[in-house]
Amino acid sequence: MSAAASAVEAKTRRRVRDPIATRETILEAASNLLAKDGPEGVSLSAVAHLAAVNRGTAYQHFETRERLIEATVQWVSDKLFRAVFGDPATIGERRVEEVDPLAMAERLCDFAMDNPDMCRVWLQQVLASPDPRQDPFWREYSGSFGRFARTNMAEPGIDVDVLSVVNLAGVFFWPILARAHAHTPKQRLELSRRFSQEIVRLSLFGTMRVEAFAEIAERVRPTAAK
Repeated sequence: MSAAASAVEAKTRRRVRDPIATRETILEAASNLLAKDGPEGVSLSAVAHLAAVNRGTAYQHFETRERLIEATVQWVSDKLFRAVFGDPATIGERRVEEVDPLAMAERLCDFAMDNPDMCRVWLQQVLASPDPRQDPFWREYSGSFGRFARTNMAEPGIDVDVLSVVNLAGVFFWPILARAHAHTPKQRLELSRRFSQEIVRLSLFGTMRVEAFAEIAERVRPTAAK
């Protein structure tokens, strides 16, 4: 059993009588099983066992396995959204010109470093979705790049879809490569800061000196700027 799954089981051995807390416990257990075994490994009985609740309680909250998986992905997406952007109800009040890009990158990297299994669940399910834009976190994440690209603070011709995918894939892969679970909270924070600093530096300066690659720079220059 993974460290995350063990933590869930240890935390939920006591019976939780609060329906909201019970639902949260079931969803957390389901997210661990999704990360470990994929959708095929998720059943209401297995989730109930991991969450230390009886099957009847699990069925009261989620009538079918499919509803449980759908709710789990939504739960993970909401946690991602709140960690990075704050309360979804107030998101329309945020002006892109006032956003601190380094702070936002740090919040995303911190969440991914502390919750790599949860992020893997979200990524796997969104990739399997026929329309990833239906996911609230992805819609806001890529949308934030789109709003930025339309300001005079951005370079012209940004491919928002590609930039969103590159950044997010890197953020979610880094904790796996860095073996986040094997580190202390302080070490995970240091690893998170390494990644957020570099991803923002790349956005600011890139990695290739334009004067050394003039011909390539001309080939990739946005059409509108040629």
